[in-house]
Amino acid sequence: MKPERIHNKKELLIKRKKLRSNLTPSEAFLWTHLKTKQLEGRKFVKQHSIGNYIVDFYCASEKLVIELDGEVHNNPEAVKYDEKRTKYLNSLNFTVIRFENKMVFNHLPSVLEKIKMIFN
Repeated sequence: MKPERIHNKKELLIKRKKLRSNLTPSEAFLWTHLKTKQLEGRKFVKQHSIGNYIVDFYCASEKLVIELDGEVHNNPEAVKYDEKRTKYLNSLNFTVIRFENKMVFNHLPSVLEKIKMIFN
C-alpha cells in the first residue's frame, strides 16, 4: 500500500495557487529575500502544503516552515489553531518558526538571522 502523500496534496492545489498570487504585504516582502536561493543558498517555496495545512514558506533541505502572523492570529481561537498546526508539523520533524508581520518590516535583519540560525 502506498503511503499517504503529505506534501502538496492535489486537493489543495487551487487554494495554494490562489494564496501564492495573493501574498500579504509581509509575505511578499520576506519572499523578496528568500526566493532564488538568496538566503545562504537554501531553496524556499511559498504557500506549500504539508498534510492539510498550507504553510507560508518551506525549505525542504532544512525541514523548516516559516509562518508570518498578522492581527488575525491574536485571538484565542486562532492561537489554538496555530498551536494544533505547529504540533502536527513538529510531529513530522519540521521546525516551525513564526514572526509577526511587523517584525518582518521593522526588523528584517534579525528575522533573516533567526532563520539562518536554524540551518545546519
